[in-house]
Amino acid sequence: MSSTIETVEHTALRTAVAALGQRYGREYLARVAREGGHPDELWADAAKLGYLGVNLPEEYGGGGGGIAELSIVLEELGAAGCPLLMMVVSPAICGTVIARFGTDAQKQSWLPGLADGSRTMAFGITEPDAGSNSHRITTTARRDGDDWILTGRKVFISGVDIADATLVVGRTEDARTGSLKPCLFIVPRDAPGFGRTVIDMELAAAEKQFELTLDEVRLPSSALVGDEDAGLLQLFAGLNPERIMTAAFAIGMGRHALAKAVDYAKTRQVWKQPIGGHQAVAHPLAQAHIELELARLMMQKAARLYDAGDDMGAGEAANMAKYAAAEACVRAVDQAVHTLGGNGLTREYGLASLITASRVARIAPVSREMILNFISHQTLGLPKSY
Repeated sequence: MSSTIETVEHTALRTAVAALGQRYGREYLARVAREGGHPDELWADAAKLGYLGVNLPEEYGGGGGGIAELSIVLEELGAAGCPLLMMVVSPAICGTVIARFGTDAQKQSWLPGLADGSRTMAFGITEPDAGSNSHRITTTARRDGDDWILTGRKVFISGVDIADATLVVGRTEDARTGSLKPCLFIVPRDAPGFGRTVIDMELAAAEKQFELTLDEVRLPSSALVGDEDAGLLQLFAGLNPERIMTAAFAIGMGRHALAKAVDYAKTRQVWKQPIGGHQAVAHPLAQAHIELELARLMMQKAARLYDAGDDMGAGEAANMAKYAAAEACVRAVDQAVHTLGGNGLTREYGLASLITASRVARIAPVSREMILNFISHQTLGLPKSY
């Protein structure tokens, strides 16, 4: 990629991460998922090389970079076939929120571990009855002396079984207005009353999904992240990186599928020349490449705006990037499978499982319809439909 788009340092980071990814690859991640394990070896190697905490402050052991650098790491691991989903959650959402809004004690307690990969944190926002409507979150936090008491439910929360704690989005009552406002709490994995149940997913992934119950979970005052009045600001500080990293996840997966299809189309010969010589095969692959490159440009724009502190501009760009990357990924995977024909459905080539996986970015962390809502009324100024 031209250095006018990416710095020399970014290009070097891509190359280095790609080399790590090649050492593991798709088969490693597929085996870990089949055996019900976790990609601990890859996580440890990525941590040792400083990739997991590249966005976190240097004073806490991070790389001092931003979401631009972290998204490169995830994209390149994805392109190699071994993306680490917990990167979206632990360093990108939780690490960012704590670095920006946490108390000194919270930063000292969490950021070094998040940066070197020795500690992980999950993120709990989605609820069974709220879906994409964060205003309907019913997990509530009430004061009890100096403590907080959390009660509620969460669903589709990734990696809670391996995370040391979960950053839970709850709502507290504003003493002045009586209305509920969002607040973020660090809930340790073994907190009394904090229960989890695995959701049976038809998704071949190492990271499991959980439904959480918070039954009168008592937390010290130090569990509240930052200022009680900055809840909405803190929430969006975490959600924009989540969208950018989801875009990176999707672009990496799309690139991986496309590379397999291109390699196959160059060598698979049925008539006089390889099938890639036929436009009916070549043109859809070229289109898929173009769409992935366009999505990456918007992701880079979103990351640059976010890292520069432009939260409003980043919000628009991050949503667009997530939308574009998800669509490009689904189409790239579909075309890759189609290019391989029957081989595209075999375990040997490892593409069939991506049909399900590629749809995740269309649905999570927010559906494409909600992004279209956001763009239509925030960007275009059209009236809200809800």
